[in-house]
Amino acid sequence: MSDFLIIGGGIAGASAAARLAPLGKVTLLEREASLGYHASGRSAALYESNYGLASTVALSKASGEYFRTAHGGFITPRGLLMLAKKNEGAAFSHACTSLNMPSIPIEDAFAKVPILRSDVVGFAAYHDAAFDIDTDRMIQTFASDARAAGAEVLTGHEVTAITRAGHRWQVTTTKGQFEADILFNASGAWADVVARMAGVAPVGFTPMRRSMARIPAPGGHDVSNWPMILDAREDWYAKPDAGSLIVSPAEEHPMEPFDAWPDDMVLAEGLARYEEHVTEPVTRLESSWAGLRTFSPDRNLVIGPAKDNPAFFWIAGQGGYGFQSAPAASQLVADLVAGRASDLDTKTQAALDPARFA
Repeated sequence: MSDFLIIGGGIAGASAAARLAPLGKVTLLEREASLGYHASGRSAALYESNYGLASTVALSKASGEYFRTAHGGFITPRGLLMLAKKNEGAAFSHACTSLNMPSIPIEDAFAKVPILRSDVVGFAAYHDAAFDIDTDRMIQTFASDARAAGAEVLTGHEVTAITRAGHRWQVTTTKGQFEADILFNASGAWADVVARMAGVAPVGFTPMRRSMARIPAPGGHDVSNWPMILDAREDWYAKPDAGSLIVSPAEEHPMEPFDAWPDDMVLAEGLARYEEHVTEPVTRLESSWAGLRTFSPDRNLVIGPAKDNPAFFWIAGQGGYGFQSAPAASQLVADLVAGRASDLDTKTQAALDPARFA
């Protein structure tokens, strides 16, 4: 029997477990055999605090201290280089404003990434306030912190039924039954599915597939010090990873919740868009995968109690911002549960509140 039961062992659920454990008995249930199997395990692993809607930026900036200092820090410098073709000046200017990025001489971009095509790339912007996140260590650290404070973190527990008995939730899984006072829905792409099981009105989340391909280092270059590369129109991006380059078509294709896999045609189209900007063709893939980035109708995260049942707590709709928002998002969860004032401003809290959909 628990005070708090969390469904979902991605970064949202693991971080919430760590923050809630000092407040009461926590049980976290994850369907898969390991934490972070779905969206969290397929993240681009970048901390860029200017990226996203205003509420997401507020969460990301509020998470900065955790990333820099907690447990020795979880980020290392990467940098972000944004590119646009010679005929894409308007899109480039808009993206620079959105991301608060200064333009740089095009020659500086070629120096940072020597495979860029000088006859195609006409605009570039750069800032160094973008960092790689050690995502695996981060999620495992949150889980370890939760366990150290007395939480149970259980994998291989698929939820099959949720009922309300008096003032407590009863949750049945493939391995047993659990009870708790407050139920936390951190189930990612399955957030609305879990809500319906609990008899709570769904928000209307849309899981969106995003595909990734790992390719060998282009032209045999040492890519370890290259920045992440972002197309100004967000038609593709590329990022160094373990001596290779990961390239994404940056697609958002609505999907039903499932264990996602990439569409070969979508990957090919995205790689072709990437190839238009570089001198080195893609000759083979080392691997490919996909994940589901789940958005609410207004694309803000959803954090707080459901209006139709305050004992049902949403931690959902992270989209592609789950890791970089998790430290502050999970702190907001704990603050709301404990009845404490949050460091987040009231406008941000209102943008995250599930009551906005009522």
